Amino acid sequence: MSPAPQQVPLIVPELVALDASPGKEKKDVIEFLASVVAGAGRASSPDGLATDALAREATAPTGIPGGIAIPHCRSPHVLAPSLGFARLAEPVSFGAADDRDADLIFMIAAPAGADDFHLQLLAKLARGLMRTDFTDALRAAPTAQDVVRLVTQQVQPELLEDAPADAAPASTAAPTSHAAPAGSKGTVIVGVSSCPTGIAHTFMAAEALEQAGKERGVEVHIEGQGSGKIDWLDPALIEKADAVIFAHALPVKGRERFAGKPVIDVGVKAAVNDAGKLVDQALAAMKDPDAARVPAGGEGGEAAAEEEDEHWARRLQGAVMTGVSYMIPFVAAGGLLIALGFLLGGYDIALTDPKDATQSVAQTVFKDYTLWNPPGEVAGAAHSSGLLLYVGSIFLLLGQAAMGFLVPALAGYIAFGLAGRPGIAPGFAMGTVALAVNSGFIGGLIGGILAGYFAAWLAGLNVPKWLRGLMPVVIIPLGTTLVVGSVMYMFLGKPLAALMTSLQNGLTSMSSGGSAMILGVILGLMMCFDMGGPVNKAAYLFATAGLNPDSPPTMEIMAAVMAAGMVPPLAISVATFLRPRLFTKAEVENGRSAWLLGLSFITEGVIPFAAADPLRIIPATMAGGAVTGALSMAMHVGSRAPHGGVFVFFAIENFLGFVLAILAGMVVSAALVVVLKSAKKKSPAPAAA
Repeated sequence: MSPAPQQVPLIVPELVALDASPGKEKKDVIEFLASVVAGAGRASSPDGLATDALAREATAPTGIPGGIAIPHCRSPHVLAPSLGFARLAEPVSFGAADDRDADLIFMIAAPAGADDFHLQLLAKLARGLMRTDFTDALRAAPTAQDVVRLVTQQVQPELLEDAPADAAPASTAAPTSHAAPAGSKGTVIVGVSSCPTGIAHTFMAAEALEQAGKERGVEVHIEGQGSGKIDWLDPALIEKADAVIFAHALPVKGRERFAGKPVIDVGVKAAVNDAGKLVDQALAAMKDPDAARVPAGGEGGEAAAEEEDEHWARRLQGAVMTGVSYMIPFVAAGGLLIALGFLLGGYDIALTDPKDATQSVAQTVFKDYTLWNPPGEVAGAAHSSGLLLYVGSIFLLLGQAAMGFLVPALAGYIAFGLAGRPGIAPGFAMGTVALAVNSGFIGGLIGGILAGYFAAWLAGLNVPKWLRGLMPVVIIPLGTTLVVGSVMYMFLGKPLAALMTSLQNGLTSMSSGGSAMILGVILGLMMCFDMGGPVNKAAYLFATAGLNPDSPPTMEIMAAVMAAGMVPPLAISVATFLRPRLFTKAEVENGRSAWLLGLSFITEGVIPFAAADPLRIIPATMAGGAVTGALSMAMHVGSRAPHGGVFVFFAIENFLGFVLAILAGMVVSAALVVVLKSAKKKSPAPAAA
């Protein structure tokens, strides 16, 4: 065994601030602690560390019951693993489940390449925070030196001068043994915990569950699948386990090891908030023959592990977002290829061949000519000839082939989001059925949802062992395709097709006059509301799914959506250039590249700014997006390409109007960002204790 690396104290008095008052919002507290860490020489940039910690905070609150918060992150700005600590004079809300404001704040700062050894030390702190004796002592500590001693005793006791050679903090010094105990005949519960960063909640959940088990006289062993080396559960221990608890925010690694066991499957914060309840549920599941069990073979478990305390609407929203996310590459690749085809071959290559009504001009070019024998003059292709016409036709056909997967990919990956891998095949099949019955993306949406739920139900059945191997590869895909496909053809196909037709007709009617501007405002607001989130993706899906180069209204909607989505990053770039003092150094650096993201129609570049200051950034960008959407529709700007920003200028009708609409929205948003940021009241920075 290699020796432990030379240890650097995770916490020193310079990293402790007692009775601090950094502000009333958690953003103020995180920025304050980031400055404390940097001031102690543990981070190269306080602004960079704060930005990374706030980005992690935006994914899920880090408050835990008991008045504690643990903002944490891995960051390239961290020079050494560190614990910044603040005991607040005025508690601040960090979104804990018990609604109690936090007065004990630990900023866990790990370098981007932190090794397993240091991550294990941070895990010890996470476990210690679940013990009231530890947190009570922190609240009563009179000096920073006392806090340092308490925390060091918890995570690095060997560094204390009066510690014995084999010092180890009670209950946390050594990793929990996951070997099967010899001769044990009591109840055994095993499980897995994980969180997005794999540092804090992972091990807090494990400690809480194991402590709750001790209180009930139950043997509980939890495998923390953190960022460092995983201490895998002994297979013999899993074999003798009576039930399983999965408390996770990431897919469970090796889920198939627990196949057939009664399972309680929840989010990681459920274990941190009320571990006792989960252990009680696991004990009840042991005696319930109808209790949910880990699916055989683990197939689909990674994606289908749904939290029992998660609302059905949130689960469905996540699955739909999964479908949209996987669909977008087909749209981007296909749409840009179609646009390039039009650039080289002219827009008329997509029209019907005047000599053969069964195929397009591009299909005729592909059928009758080759790269070495390019066409001359071709009927119906008035704007191009020769090699350009041939290559343009090929690009168009490639793009159309990729776009043909739009609805099947949407349906397939919605089903994947609900049922895991067994849902992919029937989901794709339902997307193809939706195209066959002319129900478009609405049919794909409904078909994917039905296929996902039905496949998930089949995966949860408690089947004999001899049948488990056939479930994910034969039974689930066959049964789901048969049942849901029949429902789509026999009952839902025609009504959904009628709904799609009505939607298209309504769309056409709204694309003229004052209604067009109202539609543009709505689409602009949606595109800028969550910068790539569910609302943004809903607007984008609405535009791309209906895009038809032969239908001007659909092209106008596509242009409005793309233009509005370009406004936030462009506006932020302008605001950071004009008033850099209103932003952190990291934000100014990000702002320098945001203009390129904006020109490329990548709205997600604004997410770090919105996460750090949502109440000012989001309203400002929404206002600009609404202006751009309305102006784009009013000037009848159209786009044949679903992506690409200004770089697909050749596929945009009325490009001047497109640019003017974007500039107007950019000016509005940038001005509002500057005004709102300038009006922000800044709290004086307190001195560290």
